[in-house]
Amino acid sequence: MELLARARELEAHGRSIVHMEIGEPDFPTAKPICDAGIRIIETGNLFYTPALGLPELRTAISRFYGERYGADVPASRIIITSGASGALLLAIAVLINPGDEVIMADPGYPCNRNFVRMMGGVPAEIPVGAESDYQLLPDMVARHWNARTRAVMVATPSNPTGTLMPECSLRAIAALSASRGGAMIVDEIYHGLVYDGDYTTALKFSENIFVINSFSKYFNMTGWRLGWMVVPSGYVREFDKLSQNIYLSAPTPSQHAALAAFEPATIAILEQRRAEFRARRDYLVPALRGLGFRVPLVPPGAFYIYADCSALAEDSFAFTRDLLESAGVAITPGADFGVNGAERHVRFAYTNSVPVLTEGVRRIAAYLELKNKDDRK
Repeated sequence: MELLARARELEAHGRSIVHMEIGEPDFPTAKPICDAGIRIIETGNLFYTPALGLPELRTAISRFYGERYGADVPASRIIITSGASGALLLAIAVLINPGDEVIMADPGYPCNRNFVRMMGGVPAEIPVGAESDYQLLPDMVARHWNARTRAVMVATPSNPTGTLMPECSLRAIAALSASRGGAMIVDEIYHGLVYDGDYTTALKFSENIFVINSFSKYFNMTGWRLGWMVVPSGYVREFDKLSQNIYLSAPTPSQHAALAAFEPATIAILEQRRAEFRARRDYLVPALRGLGFRVPLVPPGAFYIYADCSALAEDSFAFTRDLLESAGVAITPGADFGVNGAERHVRFAYTNSVPVLTEGVRRIAAYLELKNKDDRK
């Protein structure tokens, strides 16, 4: 966020900045969703919804799980939240007591560990690398599970690496956490943005896990602040009570607008955009490799590339700052995502058009060429 703030400051002074740091789709919200939002605003019917969410939206999400994944997910287990962040916060607040440990991958989404600390818990971050597709393996979880462990968190596709967790691992970790009396939280926020291979929701093989999703990424509704969570039936009342006390209910206009997110016309727009994201990835991965970044695998999902920059710089944080100031290119240092090799890694977000990404690559190439000349002097 410091880099983003600095990038905005430079832009305010007339600098041209190529943004590859922001984990936000550049596409506007699809028109059918906007139209639905406008219609509800014009009615003036903008009162609170139930804390668990608009019943029609919960039903629509339930139907979506059946149509897309063949999964039977009752609407009664679906909770509408203020963004996926609201869902993550609720899940940690319900499940974690002070001193409890939560197993998670390093690198991983930074708010996960922050939410755990906020509730007095302890994030138990396990280093992962390209050899496991930057995902936790069942034997890793088994080795690190101890008497203080309360939950394990996984993400598929993941931020910052864009990798998927195989179904066999999801099943094994779900079974492991249940056998140890713990919980499993699955982040499926980037579902819909998968480009290679088959994938399904973890809800197809377990009813005793907590699955988080969002309208922000695939549905391009970041500013509407809307997400959802599927919880075991025995926990619905606890989440209902807690959400009433934290934020009462998710934004009413957003919930009504999101009803249009599942319409065939909207899905057709979103699938066209998914194809565009894939084209961006397929351009940027080889381009970065050509510049000297090590990208050990092509990420099958999300819109991120996690790259090793150690052949180009000793400190990724200093590298990203200098790249912004000198070349006008904003990327994210590995320090945002943990401590495991953070100084050697950066994250690129391909949330911009191919021509803009091409300009970013050109600027990085020129920056590296000038840097190499200076180093040889």
